[in-house]
Amino acid sequence: MALHPDRLFPADPGTRSIARRLYASVEKLPIISPHGHTDPSWYAEDKAFPDPAALFITPDHYATRMLYSQGVRLQDLGVARRDGESVETDPRKIWRLFAAHFHLFAGTPTRLWFEHSLETVFGITERLSIDTADMLFDRIEAVIPTQQMRPRALFDRFGIEVIATTDGALDDLSHHDAVRKSGWHGRVVPTYRPDAVVDPNVLGFAGNLQRLFAMTGEPATWKGYLNAHRARRAFFKAHGATATDHGHATARTENLTQADAAKLFDIVLSGRADAAQAEAFRGQMLTEMARMSQDDGLVMQIHPGSYRNHNPALFADFGPDKGADIPKATDYVHALKPLLDAVGNDSRLTVILFTLDETAYSRELAPLAGHYPALKLGPAWWFFDSPEGMRRFRETTTETAGFYNTVGFNDDTRAYLSIPARHDMARRVDCAYLARLVADHRLEEEEAFGLAGELAYGLAKKAYRL
Repeated sequence: MALHPDRLFPADPGTRSIARRLYASVEKLPIISPHGHTDPSWYAEDKAFPDPAALFITPDHYATRMLYSQGVRLQDLGVARRDGESVETDPRKIWRLFAAHFHLFAGTPTRLWFEHSLETVFGITERLSIDTADMLFDRIEAVIPTQQMRPRALFDRFGIEVIATTDGALDDLSHHDAVRKSGWHGRVVPTYRPDAVVDPNVLGFAGNLQRLFAMTGEPATWKGYLNAHRARRAFFKAHGATATDHGHATARTENLTQADAAKLFDIVLSGRADAAQAEAFRGQMLTEMARMSQDDGLVMQIHPGSYRNHNPALFADFGPDKGADIPKATDYVHALKPLLDAVGNDSRLTVILFTLDETAYSRELAPLAGHYPALKLGPAWWFFDSPEGMRRFRETTTETAGFYNTVGFNDDTRAYLSIPARHDMARRVDCAYLARLVADHRLEEEEAFGLAGELAYGLAKKAYRL
């Protein structure tokens, strides 16, 4: 199973040799992780991870969704049920079940991430199978309690320069406070995610608004609501935040007059908003958040296009984020026009667009980012955070948007051990792409070396103001 040094590089020997040289120049660069979902308590408390199953399987929806598709029950993988009914708690049994189905991951990025983690973190070069399951479990279990496997030690071992977490607007950021007060040198910053107080369809939305107003001391009016967001953004920024994140179902934006926006807010506040009004409100808030970013300098990320909780039975039993979110077609040209009319020409503003609709890359996203000073393209995301997805992203966006209207790579993961694996994959794929341009005489190799460094490190650091 030992990782091949030429993995993901071109098959052509000449082009492969160029890719090798480029990769060697970026392989050891520090990791900038500007958007992810690791738990800030890990860095604050620096506790050992529980066991191999909890580290690799149970919380990873990439792993559990594949097994679920083949008839494996989530409760047998240790995933907690909403009703509190018992689930499998023996980590060895969960690991064996995963091992028995590991062949399902052939050709997937999940396998590449997993095997990269086994070899680089634990020194394991044997492939996981039902025959090797217990041996690998024992080797990992023996190392997990050691100091070198604590989150802070891994932070240094992985070469992470800075990592951003994603935190709800109502979060008190106490774990971030604890990190700062501990004196530890690692840089962990929050990201402002206001969906729970922006989306009227979120469960508990009314109560969330009450908490927002109580936390900020603002009145329950449209003006008070906007000021409450400004206050929370300032709180996050004081804790090191450089960005916001918005996970809306669509990219729709609005640019209503403040009088009309206030009327819409009153309807939302009353709980009487229908589906169209809720969508309009979300759209208006994207534009309002962009205006706030003009004022406070926070980078704005928009992650639209996921049909959340597509499987209602699974959602009822296990809740959100269990692998049942599905990509859908997303319009950007019309949806973003109100926001772009308002702020799109402001070069001081950075709005980073993501997509789960690859058909939008060359048709909409690259032309938009290749024109509007405020726009940048986020990397291949979620389902397309893969070798082929990354390659398609470069092939379909570079000719129109270039490299410098993109923002490098972010790992967007909850799985801590996969962070260096994901960055390594992105660096290899980008170096392979650049090598092809050199081989085709579209770039000089010296230029490609500079670009490789930008894609691996520089563009993310600059775009996210880190």
